[in-house]
Amino acid sequence: MLFSDYSNYKDKKPIISFEIFPPKTEKGYDNLKNELSELAALNPDLITVTYGAMGTTREKTLDIASLIKNHFGIESACHLTCVGATKKELDIILQRINDAGVRNIVALRGDPPEGTQTFVKPEDGYSYGNELVEHIRNFEAKTGNKCHFGIAVAGYPEKHVEACELATDLVNLKRKVDAGADVVITQLFFNNDFYFDYVKRVRDIGVTVPIIPGIMPILSAKQIGRITSMCGTTIPLELKEKLDSAIDDDNKARDIGIELCIQQSKELLAQGVPGIHFYVLNKSSHMITIMDALSDDLQNLRA
Repeated sequence: MLFSDYSNYKDKKPIISFEIFPPKTEKGYDNLKNELSELAALNPDLITVTYGAMGTTREKTLDIASLIKNHFGIESACHLTCVGATKKELDIILQRINDAGVRNIVALRGDPPEGTQTFVKPEDGYSYGNELVEHIRNFEAKTGNKCHFGIAVAGYPEKHVEACELATDLVNLKRKVDAGADVVITQLFFNNDFYFDYVKRVRDIGVTVPIIPGIMPILSAKQIGRITSMCGTTIPLELKEKLDSAIDDDNKARDIGIELCIQQSKELLAQGVPGIHFYVLNKSSHMITIMDALSDDLQNLRA
């Protein structure tokens, strides 16, 4: 399936996707392959693979995405950013993605490299996500549509950290969709009201593509604190108090995270979301518990 299938893949809705990242070490890579076996057994419809700042794990991103597609038989997606890539290099990367049999791309501007505060446009590259989406569509046309990709872009229910206000961020989202994106996958959130309000605002400006909620199960209080501080996600007071009590107890934090993830997911599914995208943090054990808790909900919705 392609990201474009979200709009008409009715017999499989809601579509479930996972996101993983390439480890930096060979030991981590071996561990991930073991975790992938467990994650694949949960039968997600699609698994996306990120890469690091300045494309530092780009090669492994494609290797892992190809492994997911060609070994485990699950559709996969490569993340692709504007960071550190010229237009010519992007064409080479796109051709390699296509040649590997991967048909989906998560197109992002990308974060500034670690240690810097602002994004710098690469020489002969791009500054914005909509430009990257347009480049992908133009690349397809140059190949005579022998290459064709489903494209997802990012949405930010609490606005992008660099945006001055949500209204401005929504204009930027519409540019990405108008350039050819098929779906929007949101940044993580811990209060579903942010998602529902975001979808309403997105629809009000004329964006009609599916908006996929992105959910991150909490595995560590310290880890989630670092993540939310970088992306600007709000931690509700009640959740913060629970996590503060588990600051040095990852098992307790994990239980809190699993319970919240199940609650969020059940409410989202009951409200008819087109799918859920789980940021699984390269671990499978918590996802086994979560997917088991959601199995009846998913089965009833797909019946």
